[in-house]
Amino acid sequence: MLAVMLLISIVLGLIPLAGIAWIVVSGTMTTVDGLFEILIMLSLSAVFFLNAFWELRGKNKPAGPSKPGSPSDEG
Repeated sequence: MLAVMLLISIVLGLIPLAGIAWIVVSGTMTTVDGLFEILIMLSLSAVFFLNAFWELRGKNKPAGPSKPGSPSDEG
């Protein structure tokens, strides 16, 4: 399940980057609309790539000991 979420986040992060490439290739980058579209697409990519980063970081984090004073420590 984690791998699927990671893959979806990466794909959804790459799609706006392809849109930015299209805006640059089509030559509408210098218009106000093009600049705002690029900003919005960069924001979308950043959100999805940050989600993918957090998924990878959480996956590699070792499980630490439980909090001190928890009921499982007593006994």
